[in-house]
Amino acid sequence: MGTKKDLEATLKEKVVPLLEETMEKHWGITIPKLEDDITDQLRQPFVQVYVSSSSTFKEAKKKFKAQFLEKELKLHRGNVSQLAKHLGIDRRSVHRAIKNLDIDIEAVRDTEVTEQFEQEKAVDHTLRASLNQYRDIIQPEKLEPMYKEIPQLSRNIAQFLPHQELTMKEAEQEFEKQFLGQVLLEHKGDIQEAAQQLQIRVETLYRKVKKLKIASGKNI
Repeated sequence: MGTKKDLEATLKEKVVPLLEETMEKHWGITIPKLEDDITDQLRQPFVQVYVSSSSTFKEAKKKFKAQFLEKELKLHRGNVSQLAKHLGIDRRSVHRAIKNLDIDIEAVRDTEVTEQFEQEKAVDHTLRASLNQYRDIIQPEKLEPMYKEIPQLSRNIAQFLPHQELTMKEAEQEFEKQFLGQVLLEHKGDIQEAAQQLQIRVETLYRKVKKLKIASGKNI
């Protein structure tokens, strides 16, 4: 498992040069803010679960658990004992979650997925999400070549990134941080509006923002 120091070195020595090379190739310039946006996202642990920010908090947590467990089961070829040890929970908890979330364990065991493949998917998502923020700034004909580069660029970046391992608790906290942060961003930091959409109490959202150190916006 790579350390934070390993990750920082990789971003500086491997990832940033790849991003700069790709931007110079298509635009003739580099955009430091875009580089920062991408590398900031790559610093975050990859939970590799994507849930619509329009979901309620309860719905989002259930979707996260189902997607995360299914992905991890695939990576461990359906080996519940091995997965439980990896996630820091007991086997009974895994079996109970599989049943409650309607995960088809036999189908999971028949699906071969590698950590490298999951890493590439996560990098691909990060690159697309970062580029999408520049749709109103960069002309479409300039963005299109960059989007076409994403699959290859994702493979190139993913092979350099250190492997990350998360316990179930760590993954759940990271998902909450990213999901709630996105919801607050879309509501421009208005915690009351965000809490209403999430269908949770304002006080609950305040506590989570503080505990998870979420960059929450001006109105909090």
